[in-house]
Amino acid sequence: MKFAFFDAKAYDKPSFDKYGAEEDIRFKYYETKLNEDTADLAYACDGVCAFVNDTLSASVIGKLASLGVGIIALRCAGYNNVDLRAAETYGIRVVHVPAYSPYAVAEHAMALLLTSIRRIHKAYIRTRDFNFSLSGMTGFDLHGKTVGVVGTGRIGRVFIDICRGFGMKVIAYDKFPAQNTDIEYVSLEELFSRADIISLHCPLTDETRHLINCDTIKLMKKGVVIINTSRGALIDAECLLEGIKSRQVGAACLDVYEEETDFFFEDFSGHIISDDILARLISMPNVIVTSHQAFLTEEALNNIAETTVQNIVQIMRYDACPNELIFSDGEILHGTQK
Repeated sequence: MKFAFFDAKAYDKPSFDKYGAEEDIRFKYYETKLNEDTADLAYACDGVCAFVNDTLSASVIGKLASLGVGIIALRCAGYNNVDLRAAETYGIRVVHVPAYSPYAVAEHAMALLLTSIRRIHKAYIRTRDFNFSLSGMTGFDLHGKTVGVVGTGRIGRVFIDICRGFGMKVIAYDKFPAQNTDIEYVSLEELFSRADIISLHCPLTDETRHLINCDTIKLMKKGVVIINTSRGALIDAECLLEGIKSRQVGAACLDVYEEETDFFFEDFSGHIISDDILARLISMPNVIVTSHQAFLTEEALNNIAETTVQNIVQIMRYDACPNELIFSDGEILHGTQK
């Protein structure tokens, strides 16, 4: 089996080569992202392996179908970049990796929070220059603070456990609350109004797009800290910028960004960034931006490769996979619900 692997990075290859060789799957790696202009690279391939910033619109999927591609293997959990209706129309199967390491993402969210509120990034720069002044370095205790967690899937629940270890009070919102837990669920409005820190761990859907916007920011405590390690478009970036400028938002910790596709995972040092909002966010002293690296641990990379290869094997050899995404009667189902 041959798969065109788009948006490939050096850290992807060892694990995918290892698990691919075990199942006689050959990955042809391309550094370019998948879009209408690059879809032809999948010629003579059984499928494509795509990531978060690849474009899988109806037109791209149509082109892939014309090339004989039968599988879209996402090596990520999110699938908001895939037109599942078009995939169903063209008969292309779509699989994803629903869980690779909830610890990787949850721990990165906490790392961003601690770095921000204890000024670790500023201290690192100062001491490298032998500046040992503590002026402007005052932070605050996490103990006793209220954290609002939006989304209580595996990652959200791991993050909750970490927060409890710091002695924080946890409140949460989820459209589908986790059963048999001691999590205190509240409405979104109550979460926004009560939380000192808000962390997003939910998927991007039509319903959650711009969940944090100009109106919801007004509901929040003055000085609130916002963390996003999920999907960039959960936050209206322009409203976030305005919230920071007005001092309503005390700090933002972002591993994702609404318009990240053209920038994240690439080296733009020495270049002028054309996205004014991203440039202004990065320039803010109370904003930390990492380039979608929350998933990037050895354990997660290994799990992603192993699960992706097994997804392909299950579809190609057994015609069934629990991680398949199925568009049916206007709903998105998983293979287990087929």
